[in-house]
Amino acid sequence: MPDNVLVAFDGSPLSERALEYALENFPDASITSIYVINPIDSVIDVEAGGLPVAKDWYENARDEATRIHTTATDLAAEQNTELDTVTEVGKPAREILEYAEDHAIDQIVVGSHGRAGIDRAILGSVAETVTRRARVPVTIVS
Repeated sequence: MPDNVLVAFDGSPLSERALEYALENFPDASITSIYVINPIDSVIDVEAGGLPVAKDWYENARDEATRIHTTATDLAAEQNTELDTVTEVGKPAREILEYAEDHAIDQIVVGSHGRAGIDRAILGSVAETVTRRARVPVTIVS
């Protein structure tokens, strides 16, 4: 059984299932949920909302990360488990893999896809990339 489990968590239903899977199947492990702020999202937001959106994109992304971590922490609390949360900035797959290497993670759990629309396609590729490149076991929850 792993000692340190990393769960990619973006607040989507599949990421919630991934976290629930980790909590149920690795009850003795230290579990950390990771949310990655992807700067590419700011480009999409600017295209949709113009310069005012660009000015506040990082602050808005940090606020979203806080909301997502609260959801993850609440899910863990329902199972009487403490959860560590971390926010990184960059390409999601790269940040997940780097965090796993830098923090002695020995199991990664990720949903097969994330949010809807373009984010779903991007996060689907995240699951694939993490699975192909991770040096530790990866569980994909669908």
